Amino acid sequence: MGDRCFPNSMPDFVPETAAAVESILSMPYPIISERLKRAALDLKEAIVLETWGVTGQRVRDFTLYSGALGTAFLLLKAHEVTANRIDLSLCAQIVKACDQASSMSTDVTFICGRAGVCAIGAVAARRAGDEQLLCYYLGQFNEIKLPRNLPDELLYGKVGFLWACLFLNKHIGEGTVASVHTRAIVEEIIQRGRALAKGGASPLMFEWYGERYWGGAHGLAGILHILMDMELKPDEIQDVKGTIRYMIRNRFPNGNYPSSEEDRGRDILVHWCHGAPGVALTLVKAAKVFGEEEFVQAAADAGEVVWRRGLLKRVGICHGVSGNSYVFLSLYQLTGKVEYLYKAKAFACFLLDRAHRLIAEGEMHGGDSRYSLFEGVGGMAYLFLDMIEPSMAKFPGYDL
Repeated sequence: MGDRCFPNSMPDFVPETAAAVESILSMPYPIISERLKRAALDLKEAIVLETWGVTGQRVRDFTLYSGALGTAFLLLKAHEVTANRIDLSLCAQIVKACDQASSMSTDVTFICGRAGVCAIGAVAARRAGDEQLLCYYLGQFNEIKLPRNLPDELLYGKVGFLWACLFLNKHIGEGTVASVHTRAIVEEIIQRGRALAKGGASPLMFEWYGERYWGGAHGLAGILHILMDMELKPDEIQDVKGTIRYMIRNRFPNGNYPSSEEDRGRDILVHWCHGAPGVALTLVKAAKVFGEEEFVQAAADAGEVVWRRGLLKRVGICHGVSGNSYVFLSLYQLTGKVEYLYKAKAFACFLLDRAHRLIAEGEMHGGDSRYSLFEGVGGMAYLFLDMIEPSMAKFPGYDL
């Protein structure tokens, strides 16, 4: 696996000390978080310049995943941390440009579609106290129609739209998107999952472009993750739990997870999109929602895979060190164990100390879209801001 990840030579745990120390891992958390905050805000300025200033404020890619909306979301996060109104104003400007660029798009999800533009625009307007703009974005959101034959997955499918609904209900107010609307979508997803499973070992199964994926971006983990935030009937709950147990039973002996049903013989990927990290976040969600110890243990097991093999030679959220760091933050929130906070700090400090140099030297991939939220250093900046209040950290576009 050396071609995909750096060997993790960091100790499994280093207690913090108030004394002067050379190791960054031994420094008290407030000192580390302040360093991360400064680095994040400096990086944010560079990202805004490259994705907004240098482009002449023209948007070619409007998406949260790899485009300008990711910069807007980072600015919204920065405003949450610092209350800097300039960040909020700039966020609104970028969303406006994304609104124009996405007006004819048929993609409907939060991460890769029109729903993300309208949802983030509405939340930014609410924070700015602009009721007229808030009504505009909510009106635009309500006009979104789900295409026929829409897949079920997160990046381009039904649960990606559902997540936008959940985001609005959380930040604007419960009932902003009526439950009768979301319930109909949930029923379609469950019915399709049961039909594809066809009474097999897993109660639910889904496919994207003909492949039955397991991960966060396109597969079971991402679909189940969002379904657990919805109101489910008792039989639907049992199907969700049974599908999670099916995944646990069929993981690799070392604890990693296959990328798909068709690829169960290749233990390669340790990403949010494919492999243990995305599944780990879903197992944490299952542990919180259902309160069952088997899911807690399975999440911890997946976390060990990420610790051993998760220092990827990529920086981003989707398939990089930034995204893998959220596994430890989620386990810390679930268990309260300081060892998980240490591991999140260790991964973040690896990025803080080494990422820019490794990218410059060609030893680490900066992302196909270098300044983007999901592929590039935008995700690293977002992680650093989330590390300031680790008990509140949420994987963007995945955790509420």
